[in-house]
Amino acid sequence: MKSLIFCMVFFISSEPSVLPDMTGITNALKSGNAEVLSRYFDESVELAILDDEDLYSKEEAKELLSEFFSSHKVSTFSQVHKGTSKGEDSHYVIGDLDTAGENYRVYLYLKVNGDQFVIQELRIEE
Repeated sequence: MKSLIFCMVFFISSEPSVLPDMTGITNALKSGNAEVLSRYFDESVELAILDDEDLYSKEEAKELLSEFFSSHKVSTFSQVHKGTSKGEDSHYVIGDLDTAGENYRVYLYLKVNGDQFVIQELRIEE
């Protein structure tokens, strides 16, 4: 009986935390689609694209990202790492964005907003 209780406690406590479904975000990055990606933005987004970094409204961030994707044709995006905060109210994703001429590292920071996750920070770095 003690073994059974130990096993139940072990499996329950070692269950991985629930990560947000990143399919839509990943597909938007793979296709370089700022319109779709912006659907996951919070009302304001900390956006860093190469050397430009600031806090933007959802619409402003979408426009800047669209300009980036227009001048950097995306060939693929792949997740390298993802995780969750201790309180499980925020998540992060790190990935590689390959374009026609350059490769970039992408960092996403997501927070819980009601029953969904929203992007609060997006960084694209060389």
